[in-house]
Amino acid sequence: MNILNWFKLVSKRLSHINNSRYDLEILLSFVIKKSKSWIIGFNDYQLSENEVVQLEKLIIRRSLGEPIAYLLGEQEFWSLPFKVSKEVLIPRPETEILVELCLYKLQTINVANILDLGTGSGVIALSIASIKKECHITGIDCMQSAITISKYNAKILQISNVHFICSDWFSSINSKLFHVIVSNPPYISINEYSIIRNNLKYEPIKSLVSHSCGLGDIMYIIQNAKNYLYSHGWLLIEHGWNQKYRVQNLFKYNDFINIKTYQDYSGHDRVTIGQKK
Repeated sequence: MNILNWFKLVSKRLSHINNSRYDLEILLSFVIKKSKSWIIGFNDYQLSENEVVQLEKLIIRRSLGEPIAYLLGEQEFWSLPFKVSKEVLIPRPETEILVELCLYKLQTINVANILDLGTGSGVIALSIASIKKECHITGIDCMQSAITISKYNAKILQISNVHFICSDWFSSINSKLFHVIVSNPPYISINEYSIIRNNLKYEPIKSLVSHSCGLGDIMYIIQNAKNYLYSHGWLLIEHGWNQKYRVQNLFKYNDFINIKTYQDYSGHDRVTIGQKK
């Protein structure tokens, strides 16, 4: 079977998925290890029996809604390739604004200590570290499986100025202080999750859902972060598009100053920052 006939055969099976042609091209490129432009130019290429079998397994999983990132075991973020699995969230483009804001705040600090709370696959910590090689970055996650993946990503990307440890938020940090704390914590409410769960069913619910209308973990981080920040240090938190004012109020109630919310690339309120007095 050649590529052209394969596309004709399997296209209908993914017709219920948006941009299914794009997904098929990615999966085909992954299996035969050729670029998408090559695939277009050589659609008479004969697929081997082994390649057809591999593709069939992937098509079945994709037809059930499993994200492409989990099928490939990889997702790009900050123009870097990151290993991902079902133990960690798939990094989203909107989270890159968190990295941008952190780098902006670090412009006036030559050597800084940075803490990434809930690091997952390590994308935030490692993206910052790839630019600020003189900084010392700590990434924490409560799941050892996530720490294993983040350490793997650090090794593959050859980034050495990040230290990953298993910790329930600040529990293993002791008395260390940081110039900047960043976090993309769980911020979806249980009610919201019940509505959109079909889109997220393959990702770890612990990394998505939080109590108190989605604000439980954010509240805990803001209340405790000042104990781990240097004077005038910054806290940057990603949150839901409709949580801006509630998150700003949490910053205010905990005596942060210079509070401001930034939008992501889609124009949604996404990151709120505050400075310790």
